[in-house]
Amino acid sequence: MSVVIIGGHDRMVCQYKKICRQYQCKAKIFTQMAGNLKEQIGSPDLIVLFTNTVSHKMVKCAVAEAEKNHTDIVRSHTSSQTALGEILQKACANKNS
Repeated sequence: MSVVIIGGHDRMVCQYKKICRQYQCKAKIFTQMAGNLKEQIGSPDLIVLFTNTVSHKMVKCAVAEAEKNHTDIVRSHTSSQTALGEILQKACANKNS
């Protein structure tokens, strides 16, 4: 399963990748707004928005891409390892059932 994480803390990128690998997910992580974010998102299976640490511009871009590609979006106010683990656990369970 492919996952795009929008937001979060710069220092947590390695932990986010490690958690995604534990759930056999390929991950792209964007903690800062890139100029070509729209093209870099692609068409993942899931977009995770950490709403506490993300700009409104990044949210709008991610939501627009998700709607265009019919991608599921999960919003989380906290950008912790536990929050990401719970999101991926639910997403993988839903995908397998």
